[in-house]
Amino acid sequence: MDKVRVAIVGASGYSGEELLRLLLRHPFCEVACVTSRQYAGQPLGEVFPRFADSPLRFSAPDAAEIAKIASVAFLALPHGLAHEFAAPLVKSGVKVIDISADFRLHNPAVYEAAYGAAHPAPELLSESVYGLPERYREALRKARLVACAGCYPTSIILAVAPLLAAKLVDPSGIIASSMSGVSGAGRKVDLAYIFPECNESVRPYSVTGHRHLPEIEQELAAAGGLDQIVINFIPHLIPVNRGIHSTIVLEACAGTTLDTVAGALRQAYAGEPFVRVLGAGKLADTKHVTMTNMCEIGCAFDKRTGRVILSSAIDNLTKGASGQAIQCCNIVCGFPETTGLL
Repeated sequence: MDKVRVAIVGASGYSGEELLRLLLRHPFCEVACVTSRQYAGQPLGEVFPRFADSPLRFSAPDAAEIAKIASVAFLALPHGLAHEFAAPLVKSGVKVIDISADFRLHNPAVYEAAYGAAHPAPELLSESVYGLPERYREALRKARLVACAGCYPTSIILAVAPLLAAKLVDPSGIIASSMSGVSGAGRKVDLAYIFPECNESVRPYSVTGHRHLPEIEQELAAAGGLDQIVINFIPHLIPVNRGIHSTIVLEACAGTTLDTVAGALRQAYAGEPFVRVLGAGKLADTKHVTMTNMCEIGCAFDKRTGRVILSSAIDNLTKGASGQAIQCCNIVCGFPETTGLL
């Protein structure tokens, strides 16, 4: 099988580094291009010493040049920049796997409310496929533009969607409390994320109006067959490098038990290579999923309050970003879905 030549646009961030870690050993992909405005011209090993043996050099990002040498482009760019490359690359016939949030929201008005600006390429929204393989695998097979699911949304949607679909929980009053490692903020120098500020500290942030909230609500509404779902989402920063844990509290519907909840999760993810459903009453732990593309889901049922408690853990850089992007790429390109990820 001829290798697919891929480009990583914005390869100098944490998600770009994770893409490199996985793609450089991918048997069916050849990394043909890595871009960075900041490091253009520098050898890859100068920026990431772990890749010192690679002959790759960073180049300045140029959609026309990328289209000449790659048939798949991963966009590991900040939100609001991906569209600058997605539009010309798709037009040139390059399959685009976007890790940013530029194409995740279906409604341009919702995007504008969340990101404070009109959507820059609304004509592409109708053809972007939400990059959560466990829910959109068939659509991904024909996709030209994949909008990979966000890290927090992945941890919440995978846990909650099967219960909404099975009508086991009330779609109102959902509370999701999530904790993320510091790498979720990106590879940048910012006082709030330097070691003395983060170490020995746990703190919530953006407890109302977080930018991932519309994405979570969009996908949970779709799972429940509803026009709209409104939830509380409470993210926290914790002093670890990588990993996300979400605890989600839901009101049980009449007749819901721990067994029916666990059964719905097991049925939804039977045969899924990257979702591990724990036994009833067992809860997820980030140490079991870091450096992997796995989502671990546990559940409990509080008879006293009538609430279901879900526990979900992923690695924010792998299943929450780059690993999921490669999982989507494998589907788009017709490779075995687990290739390069086990």
